Amino acid sequence: MQTSEKIHPDQIESESVSIYRDIGPYKGYEWKDKYVMIHGEHGNLTVKLVTPDIVKISCSLERKSAQLEPSMGVLPFEPLGGWHVIELDNELELYGGNIVLVVDIAALSFKVETSQGKPCGSYLLSCSETRLRCQGSMDDDAMIYGLGETTGYLNKRGERYTMWNSDVFDPHVPDMESLYQSIPLLIHHTSDNTFGLFIDNPGKTVIDLREEADRYFVETVNGDMELYLIAGPELKDVVANYSALTGKMPLPPLWSLGYQQSRFSYMNQGEVIRLAHHFRFKKIPCDVIYLDIHYMDEYKVFTFDKERFSDPAGMMRELKELGFRIVPIVDPGVKVQHGYEIYEQGLEAGRFCQTPAGKEYVGDVWPGPSVFPDFTEEGTREWWGALHRFYVDYGISGIWNDMNEPSVFNSPTKTMDEDVIHGNDGNPKTHGEMHNVYGLLMSQATYEGMAKLLQGERPFVLTRAGYAGIQRYAAVWTGDNRSYWDHMRMSMSMGLNLGLSGVAFSGADIGGFMHHASGELLARWTQLGVFTPFCRNHSAIDTRNQEPWTFNDEVEEICRKYIELRYRMLPYLYSLFYESTCIGLPIMRPLVLEYPKDRNTYHLSDQFLFGKDLLVAPIYEPGKQHRVVYLPEGIWFDYWTGTRYEGSTHIITYAPLDVLPLFVRAGAILPQAQLVQHTGQANWKELDIHLYAQGNDNTFALYEDDGISDQHLQGTYNLIRIHTEQKGTDRRFTIHAAFEVCGLRQADKSILFTTHHLSFIPKSVSQVSEVHEMKHLEERSSGWYYDKQDNHLYIKKQLAGLQGVEFIVEG
Repeated sequence: MQTSEKIHPDQIESESVSIYRDIGPYKGYEWKDKYVMIHGEHGNLTVKLVTPDIVKISCSLERKSAQLEPSMGVLPFEPLGGWHVIELDNELELYGGNIVLVVDIAALSFKVETSQGKPCGSYLLSCSETRLRCQGSMDDDAMIYGLGETTGYLNKRGERYTMWNSDVFDPHVPDMESLYQSIPLLIHHTSDNTFGLFIDNPGKTVIDLREEADRYFVETVNGDMELYLIAGPELKDVVANYSALTGKMPLPPLWSLGYQQSRFSYMNQGEVIRLAHHFRFKKIPCDVIYLDIHYMDEYKVFTFDKERFSDPAGMMRELKELGFRIVPIVDPGVKVQHGYEIYEQGLEAGRFCQTPAGKEYVGDVWPGPSVFPDFTEEGTREWWGALHRFYVDYGISGIWNDMNEPSVFNSPTKTMDEDVIHGNDGNPKTHGEMHNVYGLLMSQATYEGMAKLLQGERPFVLTRAGYAGIQRYAAVWTGDNRSYWDHMRMSMSMGLNLGLSGVAFSGADIGGFMHHASGELLARWTQLGVFTPFCRNHSAIDTRNQEPWTFNDEVEEICRKYIELRYRMLPYLYSLFYESTCIGLPIMRPLVLEYPKDRNTYHLSDQFLFGKDLLVAPIYEPGKQHRVVYLPEGIWFDYWTGTRYEGSTHIITYAPLDVLPLFVRAGAILPQAQLVQHTGQANWKELDIHLYAQGNDNTFALYEDDGISDQHLQGTYNLIRIHTEQKGTDRRFTIHAAFEVCGLRQADKSILFTTHHLSFIPKSVSQVSEVHEMKHLEERSSGWYYDKQDNHLYIKKQLAGLQGVEFIVEG
């Protein structure tokens, strides 16, 4: 424990101040086939066009080439040609794609704008003897979003962060500069323009948005800097363009979207099987149980403890019959032990990271002295991936990568020494230069290895550490949080900025990992957690258990109610995941993403959108039963009561313990399915599609496939386009639904359209006949019924492939 002695004046050393100078003045330029190289007195710039809306500007110190290779976080690209260069007395102007770059000849500073005149920032590069610094401008009214998994609020202005993946077991607080993920993306947003800056540096990068009011500073320690300027002009444009640069997530298996239960640790297979049976007995839906490090023999990866888990194959068979998946933890540290096959294989083939003296680097982790695979080598990634046959042979298709910053217990820096050497496929670099991509490359090895071994089944990988582009291989959870109400609140802004930073599949440990959850906290956090893309309850050894039934009947029923709601909404959620794989937008969205000109949304960190149609406003303080909710423009309905609200206003909503404040946008189309206990039972042949009227024209793309294979990549999926229309106060409401893609052969689909809040009483519905009781509609394959008391219109119809239906409701 630290005391006030830590801040004794005599113990505080002043930081050494580096002397910075401009990299200019300008000395000339070279116009190559697809790039322009600009030479300065103290540094060089290389300008490449990645896409018409993304320009890469590489900078290196004098006497070093600025022909820098992108990190593994960026997708391979071939630069676009067609630069046009104009050399003026005081400026060098470059035109390419949709980008205009104006370079000041005196300092070699530059500004970027689009060909439409939208600014993308002004930048001054400076250098010390070994470091590069970029000073970027901030408009007075600008918000800064992004930066992935960082503490604090949604807007990052006024904060300082160090991009250096770190195993942080201390309580996560707003002044913590480093966590497990490093995604150096800054999104500069104002009401009329948005642009992004991505700093591609796998080594240590400091981003200071605190030092000056109107500018920020980015500093790298290795004398190189790669900047990607990403044009908007809309916030959604920047997020989509960044996803095009670093990749979009692949579609995960449907089971990974279900509720998941974990603990450090479920200690033996008997406890795991009892847990699974208890979920089914309690009728609380669940798909996944995690195995933490105690399942292993002496914490050695790719092993089972023969006493605790004496019959893993039998355990897997029983769990499969119950509809459960197992996801085991796999860490990078390989125990140093002669006779241990994984260690012997890696040693013989030279798979482990080396010290400068050419010896295997050894550091302590859970198994004790351990060596670490060098994932910068393609051969090592292939070797590591193939080792997962150990798990696949047991029927396991999901892996949990932890401790992959990498964490090292006995190191002063708590990670590998910075002078450790990575082979990097023939281009050796130090760990200090590659640190932040270690977790990314481990996740790549795991994902690609599992994909090969599963032979057509989609793998699921969960990771703690990562870098830009991690979404291509793994979902992300936000690490060792605590059972604090403030950590629940902070998990929202962390998830929202991860989503803006390309990581759509993320979530926090529901209930908190360390400390001791209360029943009230678990109930409230479960309400929040079922509306995050990754939904897992996880707690630490020696803390109070926090499975849904742990506290009392009321808490259990609340957890059941909201977990059931998630399972009913799986068609909606799965469709959002599919959309994200196509265009890169997040599933859990800050309101500013959908309402970028509404200043009331700019700082909102404690409510969010689930897709564009559901507004989630959790209670995150103990004893609270009311909270202020901001409803943006349009009409909104309370999900539970149906109360109608005009938007662009704040309301106070009443939310006793069993109520999550949840609002639906007028015009929303929310497909739901029948309740199941696990996704293996999911059958969307019968759908209840909820339509919320009073929202003019609206469209939703309902996606479905087999939920597990990669056949969707060959077109084996269905996409049903649902469209509703009501013009102004017309007493006519139109519903249209048709298969846009029908590659998944199925029997006819029965759809019940439930329309809420019609502005008129319906007198007729085309194509179907009226019935006078709801039970009659339930017995028939088609028809319509209007419930006057609830103002619900029900229309039932079969939908066959390659056919469509259209209903015209008139009053």
